[in-house]
Amino acid sequence: MFEVQRLGTVAYHPTWDDQKKLVRALDEGQIKDQLLLLEHPHTVTMGRGSHMQNLLLSTQDYQAKGIDVVEIDRGGDVTYHGPGQLVGYPIFYLENQRHDAHSYLRDLEEALIVAISKFGIVGERKKEHTGVWVNDEKVAAIGVKFHKARKKRGYITSHGFALNVNTDLRYFSTIVPCGITEYGVTSLSRILGKEVEMDIVMEHVIDSMRKVFI
Repeated sequence: MFEVQRLGTVAYHPTWDDQKKLVRALDEGQIKDQLLLLEHPHTVTMGRGSHMQNLLLSTQDYQAKGIDVVEIDRGGDVTYHGPGQLVGYPIFYLENQRHDAHSYLRDLEEALIVAISKFGIVGERKKEHTGVWVNDEKVAAIGVKFHKARKKRGYITSHGFALNVNTDLRYFSTIVPCGITEYGVTSLSRILGKEVEMDIVMEHVIDSMRKVFI
């Protein structure tokens, strides 16, 4: 069973450094699986599959808007993190016999679909795009990295998911989210027509992650 760390609002780089340290500690058997839950200040991240044309502003314009742009080592394309968005970084050990990359991504989707169902929202998958969708709008993005475990068979995960709760969706207009032009983005508050309590969302996410990753 994993331990939960609620970190509040944390800049991107320190949390990325923490993930690397936790991956090493989990590999060494010093800690249990960890789930980091937090919010980031305005940040655009570029995964290994990113394309520069999906950044719609100049470097100077991002700086003027207070948005950090960070190239990182997860899979996937460009995405946005910011206040009102629940970011989850599972640092989990996955045995080869238990999970492969495909099933892990589907399990993350399932946990988020179950969590938002507590608000009466029906989340869906799109076969061609990882993440969680409500109709044709993405409510949760997923991008992960798999680290080959050194001390035992299997992999350790880092990076994870970003669930739009009370996110200011206007910031997504500064990028092409995940390189997808044919669909939009949404948030729990937009769907429900009211602000959603972040602590309640976190509880539902923790509960659903525990049910899926048993």
